[in-house]
Amino acid sequence: MRSHSFGWALAGGALLVAALSAAVPSVPADEPIRPIEPAVVANPALVELGKQLFFDPRLSKSGFISCNSCHNLSLGGSDNLQTSIGHNWQRGPINSPTVLNSKLSVAQFWDGRAANLVEQAGGPIANPGEMAFTHQLAIDVLTSIPEYVDAFERVSGRREIDIEQVERAIAAFEETLVTPDSRFDHWLRGDVGALSTEELAGYGVFKESGCTMCHHGPAVGGTSFHKMGVKAPYVTDNPKQGRIEVTGDEFDRMRFKVPTLRNVELTYPYFHDGEAETLAEAVEVMARLQLGRELTTVENRQVVAFLRTLTGAQPSFDLPLLPPSSDRTPRPQPFQ
Repeated sequence: MRSHSFGWALAGGALLVAALSAAVPSVPADEPIRPIEPAVVANPALVELGKQLFFDPRLSKSGFISCNSCHNLSLGGSDNLQTSIGHNWQRGPINSPTVLNSKLSVAQFWDGRAANLVEQAGGPIANPGEMAFTHQLAIDVLTSIPEYVDAFERVSGRREIDIEQVERAIAAFEETLVTPDSRFDHWLRGDVGALSTEELAGYGVFKESGCTMCHHGPAVGGTSFHKMGVKAPYVTDNPKQGRIEVTGDEFDRMRFKVPTLRNVELTYPYFHDGEAETLAEAVEVMARLQLGRELTTVENRQVVAFLRTLTGAQPSFDLPLLPPSSDRTPRPQPFQ
């Protein structure tokens, strides 16, 4: 993989950003979707440490599952499964949302139970259905590996490691996982030839149908919670009930975080239960249940063509070389 440049964070980076911003054509104010901006990295050492932790399966009880298992950066930041596979091949209760552009979300998880990426990062480690570890055991593993102790000291100034530092490092890496430079972003910035006639027609149907009421902003979603099944009930066997599981408020039953549509062609299957296998099926269901509209075959095809223009440049970096375990490192228990 190509090395990812973090030049934005170096001395003079602010001037470079300002110069580039001045050279980029402005986006019309009435457009509901805004371009994705490149990541600005303030602490490269913290990001690099977070990258190692993101890929390290030793933070799981089995020594087999890492953050990247369910948020695979080779698969659009998800796992392309209906619901994810956890410890001992447990079937997860919900579809894994993409980690790409997740820093733009109003909250994390489908039900928004984590306010930000830092709060989210430690959850899967201690979840018995996911990585099935404990935070203390994770710290024991990291503390037993001298190279990790040194790395944490470089970014925090102290050799003691706690779960808050782990969460902060993973979140810092995840914040860099943005996908600028989609063809749609080029069109927004004035490249009239970036989209085909069919794709432009699809964007027209997308706006005219009311999709932008929920899917707007740089992430084309992720900024609000809405009921699944506005015009007609959404029928599913999935037990998850949405935000009510956080708030206890009946109003929040079947209200889920609106997913981002960035890179949506890569993140199938769709919805919180993963029931829509294709983008065309997802578009049909959303139009019918959320907007009360039956799209024609041509309209559906046009909208799908537009959605595919939202795929941006995928994160590119060297895969981390993880530090070796020491004799003191707790060994994995994959078969218990």
